[in-house]
Amino acid sequence: MRAYLRSARIAPKKANVIAQMVRGLTVPAALDSLEHTHKKGARLILALLKSAVANATHNDKQRMEELAIRSIVVNQAQGYRRGVSMARGRMRPIRKFLSHIEIVLGVADSDGERSPKSPRKPRTPKSEKTSEKTSRNAKSAVQKSRSQKKTDVSSDSSASSASSVSS
Repeated sequence: MRAYLRSARIAPKKANVIAQMVRGLTVPAALDSLEHTHKKGARLILALLKSAVANATHNDKQRMEELAIRSIVVNQAQGYRRGVSMARGRMRPIRKFLSHIEIVLGVADSDGERSPKSPRKPRTPKSEKTSEKTSRNAKSAVQKSRSQKKTDVSSDSSASSASSVSS
């Protein structure tokens, strides 16, 4: 249950914003969302989604209400070479990129539209990691020296108590 749109005249960055909006939604929710979005990419992806639904209902005998968007892939296609005129008769080159868009539909889960993702742990920079390690090493060294002092003090006191008992 796939549909492809090759060499669509929209930049991949702009198409990917709309694709991210509907990625993982059920088909009725995605259709509703795309119909109410005022963007060129929304019109293109809406037409592609309708084509994918038509493929699924005709070829695989699936019901539209049971389908969900499994994946939307937006890739960069060839680029037109254009130019903008500058001073003294020169031209500044510009690339106008095209997009390849692919939609894959699948049967929706019973839990609803989107599956909740586990929150990611925030990354710490490497400089903080090394400072944490050095502070941990310093703390463990202080704790070791304290424990050695305690054992030294306890052995000294036991030795002095033993010498006082013998005299």
